[in-house]
Amino acid sequence: MRKLLIALPLMLFGMTAWGHGMSEEDKLRILDAGFLEYIELGAMHMVTGYDHLLFIFAVIFFLSRFIDIVKFITAFTLGHSITLLFATLWGIQANFYLIDAVIALTVCYKAFDNLDGFKKHLDIKPPNLMWMVFIFGLIHGFGLSTRLQELPLGDEGLVVKILSFNLGVELGQIVALSFMLVALAGWRQTESFAKFSKLANWLLMILGALLLLMQLHSYQHAEYADDFPLNKDDHSHVHDDMRKAESGLSGYKKQFNFHQE
Repeated sequence: MRKLLIALPLMLFGMTAWGHGMSEEDKLRILDAGFLEYIELGAMHMVTGYDHLLFIFAVIFFLSRFIDIVKFITAFTLGHSITLLFATLWGIQANFYLIDAVIALTVCYKAFDNLDGFKKHLDIKPPNLMWMVFIFGLIHGFGLSTRLQELPLGDEGLVVKILSFNLGVELGQIVALSFMLVALAGWRQTESFAKFSKLANWLLMILGALLLLMQLHSYQHAEYADDFPLNKDDHSHVHDDMRKAESGLSGYKKQFNFHQE
């Protein structure tokens, strides 16, 4: 158990380099990108978006009926599609570290709900889950929008670009969801599911909490850089390097030939 607790922070800091921000290099690459590239960008952004994937995994963890899965995923998809479209179209922005911190809290919330925490620890009836998934979808969509708005989108064909990106997000979500459903379906057939399902959700909650701390840490360094004078240059370089690697477009150039002037 001690080794697991040591490994979790290391794994998450490694995941930061896998993250889904938009680097300066990405901004240059997307200048000549067409709508198909925006679809691919959206898909890659979702499949590398560990916070989104953890939340989806928590949502479907105990869902076994196909109709229930469709209902909840539809609520989540509708929510994040609304804010992704309108926040990007209207230029509504917020600090993406803080938005991602709230997204991390949604992972904690769903894991807590899976553990029946509202009844056991708070002695209250949990809020309507369908509405909560929809509301959390709005938050996740705003997070996607803040990332998309880092790119030089321009005004020409803006709506189509946003819709193309959103379509890519949905395709990426379908791919990730398919793997999750297969894995969970197989796991539910074993005795270990009953034994370790609670542990798995505790792990989800811990991961969500660590993601929250990571995002708040990044926010502090971004907004209050003067408060970290020791090794400031080295520390800044580390964050810059991680930021460059944080993109859903990392490796994108290898798959597509962008127009070069």
